[in-house]
Amino acid sequence: MGTRPEAPALTERQEARRRRILHASARLASRGGFDAVQMREVAETSQVALGTLYRYFPSKIHLLVATMQDQLEHMHGTLRKKPPAGDTAAERVAQTLMRAFRALQREPHLADAMVRALTFADRSVSPEVDQVSRQTTAIILDAMDLQDPTPQQLSAVRVIEHTWHSALITWLSGRASIAQVKIDIETVCRLIDLTEPGVQE
Repeated sequence: MGTRPEAPALTERQEARRRRILHASARLASRGGFDAVQMREVAETSQVALGTLYRYFPSKIHLLVATMQDQLEHMHGTLRKKPPAGDTAAERVAQTLMRAFRALQREPHLADAMVRALTFADRSVSPEVDQVSRQTTAIILDAMDLQDPTPQQLSAVRVIEHTWHSALITWLSGRASIAQVKIDIETVCRLIDLTEPGVQE
C-alpha cells in the first residue's frame, strides 16, 4: 500500500491542524521521550481523529522526524534574530551549532526521541529526513553568510552536518561530554576555512 502523494500546499485549517499535531508530539516527547509518543495520545492531545493523524503522518517515525524539522525551523528563526558574532565563517558555524545543541540539551527527552526516530527512519521517511537535512544545511549556510556555495563548500557543510548529528547521538547515549562535543564541532568547522577561495596561506 503506497502512501498518497501529499497535496502541493496545505490550507490554513490543515496547516493549523498540522501545527497542533507537531506541538502535541513535542510535548509528549519532552515528558517521556520516544516511548511516550503514542499515536492515539497525539491524536487526543491535538484534538484530531486518529485516521486524520495517520493521513498527515503514516507512522510515529514520520511524526517525530517531522517534529525535529519543525524544532530546527523554530531554532533557525531564533538564531536569525541573534546571529553569531565570530570573525570567521568556521567560528560562526561552530557557535551556531553549539547554540542549537544547547537548545536540544535543555529538552533531553525530546532530543532523544527525535534523534532515535532519525536513526530508525527507513526509505519511506526519506522526504521528512531530507527536510531535516535541508533545514540543518540552511542553518549552517546562514551562519557562513553564504548565498551561493561552491561544491566544495557544500561538501564541507555535509560533513559538518554528519558530525553534528553524530555528536548528538554520542552525547545522548552518554559517551561524550558537552566539552568533547564542542571540541569535535569546532574541529570539523575548520573545514570551512579550507574551502574558502584564496584563504590558504
